[in-house]
Amino acid sequence: MKLDLHVELEEQMEKTIEALKFEFGTIRAGRANASMLDKVRVDYYGTPTPVNQMAAVAVSEGRVLTITPWDKSVIHAIEKAISDSDIGIAPSNDGSVIRLTVPQLTEERRKELAKKANKASESFKVRIRNERRDANDKIKKMEKAAELTEDDAKKATDEVQKMTDKYIKVIDQLTDEKEKDILSV
Repeated sequence: MKLDLHVELEEQMEKTIEALKFEFGTIRAGRANASMLDKVRVDYYGTPTPVNQMAAVAVSEGRVLTITPWDKSVIHAIEKAISDSDIGIAPSNDGSVIRLTVPQLTEERRKELAKKANKASESFKVRIRNERRDANDKIKKMEKAAELTEDDAKKATDEVQKMTDKYIKVIDQLTDEKEKDILSV
């Protein structure tokens, strides 16, 4: 039972790290990146659909993202969804391809994006700590139910703390990398 708890906790923390990586992928750093569009949904016959399921998305130059819809009739819907999103880039449409030119970031905008990355980092650290709290609560319940001895409960709690520290450190490393990426000119 104790082992299952640790495996479950590790899986939850890994999912949290993956979610953070996804979040960081949507924060642009002055270069075109297909993951910038991951949160953009297009109304396609009444269904919110991700852009990458409706079109080929590619980086054609360092700062230009091209979106080539497979169904040309949805090009205006894709363009509208991008315009309405929070990515802050105006799309240009030539009738068959949509181009997003990522502008050079100003120093002020870079600092703003670094703050956004730090804010995301903090919220994901809170998620990790909440997972720790839940695991520790389960350990306490198991100890009260006499499924664990006091010593085993102490060891399990220590393992949970080690795992928490490990994943908090991973979040810090990912945040440092993202900040360097954002702040580099």
